[in-house]
Amino acid sequence: MSDSMPGPGTAAGTAPAARAQTPSAEDPSGEGAAPSPAAAPPPDPAAPAPLGIGRTPTGNAEVDARLERLADADHLPADGHIEVYEDVHGGLRDALTALDARPAPAPAPVPAPMPSYDNRS
Repeated sequence: MSDSMPGPGTAAGTAPAARAQTPSAEDPSGEGAAPSPAAAPPPDPAAPAPLGIGRTPTGNAEVDARLERLADADHLPADGHIEVYEDVHGGLRDALTALDARPAPAPAPVPAPMPSYDNRS
C-alpha cells in the first residue's frame, strides 16, 4: 500500500503504534481501547456489600438503636455477621424482657391526718 492510501487499522499518515499513543477526546490517556494490566480488577462478588434493606423506626429508642446496629453487618464479611446478630438479638431480648417486668409498686399514700375535734366546750 502507498502512503497516500491508508491500510486496514491505520489512519491517513499515522502508523498504528503512533495512533495508539496519541490522546483523543474519548481516551485522554492515549492508551487506546485495550485494558492496561494495571486496570482495576472487576469487583469481587464475595466482597461485603450493603443489602439496601430499609429500617422503619419503631418509636422505641432502645429498639431503634439495636436495629440500626444491623447496618454494621453490611461492611463485614459473612463470618463477622454472627457477632453483630448476637449483639442485636441480645439487646432486643433485653428490651422485650423489660416490657414484661412488673413495675415497682407505687408508694403507699400517706394517710391524711385526722381532724381533731375538741369536745371540751
